[in-house]
Amino acid sequence: MTRSLAVVALGFGLFGSALAQETAPAPSAAASTASAGDWRHGLSLMGQPKYPADFKHFDYVNPDATKAGLLRLSVDGTFDSLNDIVPRGTPAAGLQLIYDTLMSSAYDEVATEYGLIAESVRYPADFSSVTYRLRPEAKWHDGQPITADDVVWSFEQLTKNNPRQAYYYSHVKGAAVTGEREVTFTFDQAGNRELPQIVGQLRVMPKHWWTANGPDGKPRDISQGTLEVPLGSGPYKVKQVQPGRSISFERVSDYWGKDLPVNIGTNNFAEQRYEYFRDSTVELEAFKGDQYDFRVETSAKDWATAYNFPAVKEGKVVLEEFPERASGAMQAFIPNLRREKFQDQRVRRALNLALDFDGMNRTLFFGQYKRTSSYFQNTELASSGLPQGLELQILESVKDKIPASVFTTPYANPEGWSEGLRRGNLREAANLLKQAGYEVKGGKLVNAKGEPFTMEILIANPAFERVALFYKPSLERLGISVNVRQVDTSQYINRVRARDYDMIITGWGQSLSPGNEQRDYWGSSAADREGSNNYAGIKDPGIDALIEKVIYATSREELVAATRALDRVLLAHDYVVPSWNYPNTRTARWNRFGHPEKLPEYSDGFPTIWWWDAEKAAKTGAAR
Repeated sequence: MTRSLAVVALGFGLFGSALAQETAPAPSAAASTASAGDWRHGLSLMGQPKYPADFKHFDYVNPDATKAGLLRLSVDGTFDSLNDIVPRGTPAAGLQLIYDTLMSSAYDEVATEYGLIAESVRYPADFSSVTYRLRPEAKWHDGQPITADDVVWSFEQLTKNNPRQAYYYSHVKGAAVTGEREVTFTFDQAGNRELPQIVGQLRVMPKHWWTANGPDGKPRDISQGTLEVPLGSGPYKVKQVQPGRSISFERVSDYWGKDLPVNIGTNNFAEQRYEYFRDSTVELEAFKGDQYDFRVETSAKDWATAYNFPAVKEGKVVLEEFPERASGAMQAFIPNLRREKFQDQRVRRALNLALDFDGMNRTLFFGQYKRTSSYFQNTELASSGLPQGLELQILESVKDKIPASVFTTPYANPEGWSEGLRRGNLREAANLLKQAGYEVKGGKLVNAKGEPFTMEILIANPAFERVALFYKPSLERLGISVNVRQVDTSQYINRVRARDYDMIITGWGQSLSPGNEQRDYWGSSAADREGSNNYAGIKDPGIDALIEKVIYATSREELVAATRALDRVLLAHDYVVPSWNYPNTRTARWNRFGHPEKLPEYSDGFPTIWWWDAEKAAKTGAAR
């Protein structure tokens, strides 16, 4: 399953997944319903859900949490739309608060969902379809019921107006109303265990509102951006909007789902507000000045040097690290393989050899980071050593499509903790570039045609400028002409979508149950699709075959083995220059909040299961 990656690089566009490509004849909706199994209160990708049908609330929540208080959060950049369905424009943060989905995930289980709008779900033994039955009490904020027709319409609009969502649901053949409160989704294949849960993530939108006229008397258009406050069904609704500057959400007092087991102890703040900042330095200073409440710190430098202000010493600001157990990630310098100069693996390995990570870590990061060596870093899914057991069997089944080195040589990043090692790395890089047909003339690296090797590193976040500039001199010692170009957020997003870059610094987040989204990350079908997460432009039959092994795994053991095999082959191709990782989420907060004593295993739960603590707030002082 896909996971949004907020802390890796810039966090732009890291969502969505590709569905399985192998196809099989799809049964009709009626036939699927007739052959479906028993109704279930929840879904688990592997095994059975932890919580029984009559559970009262999740174990990790405080069912008696205070329902009060204002939570102020910050966002980089700006926004110009309250419609985040379409890919154009920049939507406001927090819009997920106003919408409900068919199912809701648990924070203490891997790939498990329980009913939200849907009270139950069923599917046939071959996973060729799924049917959801809606709760009769589910309603929109205007009091109208959420209908099966709303679900079908939402699916059609999402896949029609958002290319990424169209790809995400590309193997859902159709959605149809098959009962008074029932919707059946049919798939164009069988055996893909993840598809029912992917459908459960579907955001449901109000057909009657979007197809009516707006305040100006003109028909609303869901395919266009808008600053009109949309109608929702979720625990919050939009309270106030200052375009480009802030947006606030207030809790819905008569929210239809407030007493559902999946919602007890959640959505505790009376109001959540997002303040926008165009400059990261100003944003940090605003936190120090008590202009917002909670901050995730992604800069090692700032974590080491910027939090010695009086409020920290007085205990009014709490610094806390939360272990990241739910996911792995690959953050990297990503060359665009769609450009001919990056298609030779020797060139890409040379780029890795040129990165002085040890010097960068010591100079820029205060020694806080470790070099990333897996696309599933810090999880059991990461490959290591030489393949054995089931992983080895899987690799041998695609032996003719993958590098022979995966069987004999474990992946390793270059070491550069001494000057001798760094010089040796550059010598090896120069030799690889020579083997790839390049030579240095007049201090410039040129190919056989005499064309210079130039490279632009595209960034949007100013914090990455010093990282790119640290990398630049080593590349230039090889004769590569390097330009670091910083652009605004909108231009960056547009250029990444259009694949108009040589190299970017970003990454991929991974859940503990990878699946269909792997196609969107490195599948051949996603390489040339605008807006996909295949940033590198990977097209490789061996990778495609291993993605299938991951998607069609039938046990946890097989899933782990297949993922390790995929990881190992991705690394063997040197598609990226891995950067760094940190095992915890670093946070700073004004001490006005409480959270359950024992947080769930796979999340810190912020802000969903946290609450306003009046006693702490009184000691800390009123927010400014």
